[in-house]
Amino acid sequence: MYSSYQLALKYLSYYFTAANGSGHGTHSPFVFAFIKNVLIDRKEYPEYRLVENLRKELRLDERELDVLDLGAGSAHTKTSKRKISDIVRNAAKPAKFAQLLFRLAKYYKPANILELGTSLGISTAYLALANPATSVTSIEGSPAVSREAEKNVTKLSLENVAIKTGPFDEILPLVLPVLSGPLLVFIDGNHSRRPTLNYFHTLLPTLEEGSILIFDDIHWSEEMEEAWDEIRQHSDVMLTIDLFFIGIVFFRKEFKIRQHFTIRF
Repeated sequence: MYSSYQLALKYLSYYFTAANGSGHGTHSPFVFAFIKNVLIDRKEYPEYRLVENLRKELRLDERELDVLDLGAGSAHTKTSKRKISDIVRNAAKPAKFAQLLFRLAKYYKPANILELGTSLGISTAYLALANPATSVTSIEGSPAVSREAEKNVTKLSLENVAIKTGPFDEILPLVLPVLSGPLLVFIDGNHSRRPTLNYFHTLLPTLEEGSILIFDDIHWSEEMEEAWDEIRQHSDVMLTIDLFFIGIVFFRKEFKIRQHFTIRF
């Protein structure tokens, strides 16, 4: 993982070199529509308030959970006690990006949504509320965290969410065969090069026209940058968008020339 100082320098470089977030000068009609209708959509959707009220409650929850860490946060699998308030502050996606996930799901209307890394269910709720007719399958590695996420999903009366518990590489092959049509997949779990690439290659054969992959923390470490670069260069990948904290891959046959955009957000 990069230090805070290294990340700050990288963000400054991104900010001053990225394309303008208003869409001016963007020659791709698809990307221009993405910017106008998704990225800079300033509408205050009522669903935002529902999830942010839940976030406020969780920030005050001092209960401790036995969290099973299966990701890059530790050198080996371990269990540690963490307060729910700390988990929501450190692991849940900030409102800015969670609401972007909502807008992506709302605008592109995927047939199914898959999330790798439920945590306490904040981003899960945003994805589910974007289109109640779309099924959301979310995978969480830690049983204790998964149980809390299920409680939060129930609290918000989200009937289109199924939470699966276990390591991603074990659960993913079990759920993919039943997810048909264009997928929106949010990958927010093991922030290491090899697992990230494994998820990408596991997902790739199942992706239909119109599918979207969203990778979290693509500049979190040198390994994640290497993984993102390898994904960008894959022969099946023709359009990517780098928003620094997340990277988006769109799969559409209309893209004939490989294009990579870095956009300020």
